[in-house]
Amino acid sequence: MAPRSERGLFLVLDGVDGCGKTTQAELLVRVLGEGVSAQHAPLHLREPGSTALGERLRELLLDRALELDAGVEVLLFAAARRQMLGELVAPAVASGRHVVCERFHPSTCAYQGHAGGLSTARVRSVLTAWAGRPSPDLEVVLDLAPAAAAARRGAPSDRIEDKDDAYHARVAEGYRGYAAEVGRAVLLDGSGSVEAVHAAILKEVRRVLV
Repeated sequence: MAPRSERGLFLVLDGVDGCGKTTQAELLVRVLGEGVSAQHAPLHLREPGSTALGERLRELLLDRALELDAGVEVLLFAAARRQMLGELVAPAVASGRHVVCERFHPSTCAYQGHAGGLSTARVRSVLTAWAGRPSPDLEVVLDLAPAAAAARRGAPSDRIEDKDDAYHARVAEGYRGYAAEVGRAVLLDGSGSVEAVHAAILKEVRRVLV
């Protein structure tokens, strides 16, 4: 897919742990990179992370030795996100490059908001005020039942994955609520084959690419 002449797209893939975000992000980046120059090659990011500060904050957020309040987590995510947007995303889309990011505001609203006991409206307000710009052109939320997601991801690997089944069920509910409330978000069934999910994502991307 060739980049739009005026600016690149900022695309987010989100959903519960184990829903297939990374696989789908890699496939999408490959398609977006077809027929474009190295200068316009799409950028694949993960959040939190992708910058030096983001990777440091990621270590803190996932550290099993730490007990973090959900509000503290929101602020750390906002800091990592602001750094990533300013350092990587804004320059990329301004130069005509597409950006594909694993996780963004939907995650924070689902995990720290709905599942963490915070007001999702307040979480969104904090992120809107402090995370910065640009906003995504499209947020794809991959919906997958918690039991199926747990089977895919295997043994817990960090502090958040360690949480119980009830917590992860609330996370899934939070994602569905976000997709229903936010106009740029779309909920897709993540239970199908890799190829079927990829095709559904491409359909949504083409919708915003024009």
